[in-house]
Amino acid sequence: MITYLESARQFQLDTPRASYVLALADEGFLCHVYWGKRIAPQDLTDLMRLGEAPFVPSQNERERASFMDCAPFEYPAAGTGDYREPAFVMETPDGGRTCDLRYVSHRIYSGKYNSAVLPHTWGNGCETLEITMQDAPSGLTVRLSYTVFEGLDAVIRSAVIENETAQDVTLRRVLSASVDLDDDRFEMISLYGSWARERQMQRVPLHHGKQRIDSMRGESSHQYSPFFALVRPETTEQTGEAYGFTLIYSGNFTAQAELTQFCQTRAQIGIQPEDFAWLLQSDGCRFDVPEAVLVYSDEGLGGMSRTFHKLFTDHLIRSKYRYAERPVLINNWEATYFDFSLEKLCGIAEEAARLGIELFVLDDGWFGRRDSDNCSLGDWTPDQRKLPGGLKPLTDHITGKGMRFGLWFEPEMISPDSDLFRAHPDYAIGIEGRPRTQSRAQYVLDYSRREVRDAVWEQMKKILDSAPISYIKWDMNRQLTEVPRAELWHKYMLGVYDLMERLVTGYPDILLENCSGGGARFDAGMLYYSPQIWASDDTDAKERLRIQYGASLFMPPAAIGSHVSVCPNHATGRNTPFATRANVAMNGTFGYELNVASLSDDEKAQIPEQIARWHSISHLIREGAQYRLANPFAPSGFAAQANADYDAWMYISRDRTDALLTYVQITAEANMKSRRIKLAGLDPEMTYRFALDGTEHTKTGAYLMQCGLLIRNLWGDMTSVQIRLKATAE
Repeated sequence: MITYLESARQFQLDTPRASYVLALADEGFLCHVYWGKRIAPQDLTDLMRLGEAPFVPSQNERERASFMDCAPFEYPAAGTGDYREPAFVMETPDGGRTCDLRYVSHRIYSGKYNSAVLPHTWGNGCETLEITMQDAPSGLTVRLSYTVFEGLDAVIRSAVIENETAQDVTLRRVLSASVDLDDDRFEMISLYGSWARERQMQRVPLHHGKQRIDSMRGESSHQYSPFFALVRPETTEQTGEAYGFTLIYSGNFTAQAELTQFCQTRAQIGIQPEDFAWLLQSDGCRFDVPEAVLVYSDEGLGGMSRTFHKLFTDHLIRSKYRYAERPVLINNWEATYFDFSLEKLCGIAEEAARLGIELFVLDDGWFGRRDSDNCSLGDWTPDQRKLPGGLKPLTDHITGKGMRFGLWFEPEMISPDSDLFRAHPDYAIGIEGRPRTQSRAQYVLDYSRREVRDAVWEQMKKILDSAPISYIKWDMNRQLTEVPRAELWHKYMLGVYDLMERLVTGYPDILLENCSGGGARFDAGMLYYSPQIWASDDTDAKERLRIQYGASLFMPPAAIGSHVSVCPNHATGRNTPFATRANVAMNGTFGYELNVASLSDDEKAQIPEQIARWHSISHLIREGAQYRLANPFAPSGFAAQANADYDAWMYISRDRTDALLTYVQITAEANMKSRRIKLAGLDPEMTYRFALDGTEHTKTGAYLMQCGLLIRNLWGDMTSVQIRLKATAE
């Protein structure tokens, strides 16, 4: 998969449909050569244009600065004439920030480097190129890693910074990936939003200058996802080129495309450099840079997404549930909020068990004296007023009904009104002499300190050992403020990862679902610890079409936490049919978040069928390939397939013998003919059997993809159909 052409001093990483090429120029400069559709190994170094002015310094020393400012560097540093955004900045004790990284050596080996402190891809069937670079005056070493997995059009990039010199240095900027593309014909896709409105897609043409999304909140954030794509103007879901970038990290990030004066595009992603500093002490200290995932597709956005999905499912998620069937849960949050008793919870659980729901999750409000969100975070002991005898009477009742039990925690937070804060106010992040800023009446625990993590872990462990808990919802409901020193931003994330690692290794059978006020930490870093993440606190089916579409651009649908909730919806006040709420939630993890006892008889009657149907199709969502057939965003500013009238998507098994189509009519129109939906991803030679409008049909894959299905005009807004297609010998 990786070759070195010695005569050209060129490295080539080949994947099934793509090639990524870099090479050495004179004086040890490491330059980007090519990234695109697969090409046979050959000398491509002429693409670097080193034979054009300004020439490499060895041929024309007087124009070194001009060369530095346009050469296609693979990991550019600051201070020697490259005035574009650098990937790496260090600061020496005298305050200097100049660095000149040059090639020292390389090696190609089977396997990959796995960080001991950061989430990372893993598994067999991969090969790695490691290139050692060094700043000669300081002696600082940067080891760049490029890994490719067999069968996947992705390159995993990371770096290790090593200080084997006699002086300390401070790292100021350590991006995970920088790619200089010799092209300017791109549009940039990114995902923006806010609480309950996450992952709204925007697609805009690149312009000269810098286009950036980032987070400075201590989390990847509701506002921007750590993902972007560069696509051709003509790229659609199924055709055209797409270059996707994401970060396996959950804290502050930056992602940027810079269009230069020579119409070249520098694409970068990594830890946010603003307010970042890391003291790298002398004599062998090292810093692991988070992994970035770079994906190339010549099959449109869909091809890009499917590569991300398969890579993350096969080589990032570690949970036993990544392929296994997951229980259908019910969460009591929107049913009761803080107002519950043992009797009320048992009543909900009893009705849920009767309808076939398999896991009962007790959300916020079970600990301390938590009657609202104003107190008790940090006091992880059951509230005897609501739960006399603790969790045991409740868990005994639930397990006695044949259900599993799950529990909500917010372990990174502390309330000012809590026993823990009264005993240890220093545990909260803050700056001496300055007031702490409250958000949701809570502060953030300083997870950079091991004793703080230990104190929380001991409380959590006591609860986990006291009851048969098979699921945990890990929440995080506010951003960081009053951070006392720049290194704490990253140390905080390392602390979070440390506590999550203790949880998943100490209790490997627990299904962990991450949450951050909904979707504020919906990133690949979290997938390493939890196979599913709550996508948004907005459970409205219409809103979820867009939220889940945006999420699926880079995250596996089986990781998207999605539930059926009550109507009028608690976020929007909208009413949508119960059946459509279920069909939309099946484009994710599938569960319920409501009081089943208060549902109508008709809605209750639908639940057993929905659960049975989910279990018959859930393997397609976990293991199959997703094809988005429509784009639920308004057409303004988007390419073909964007609309506001309907949405449709498919899942197809890897052998293409089994498929599921879901169609949602967002807006009903009077006196309209049926809508033609062209399917995708099927085997054109196979014949598929399916039921539509109560009639059995058989059609070839070619017919279904080229001619399509005619879906009649449905009655009412937000109505939907789900169609199962299976290959037949006919």
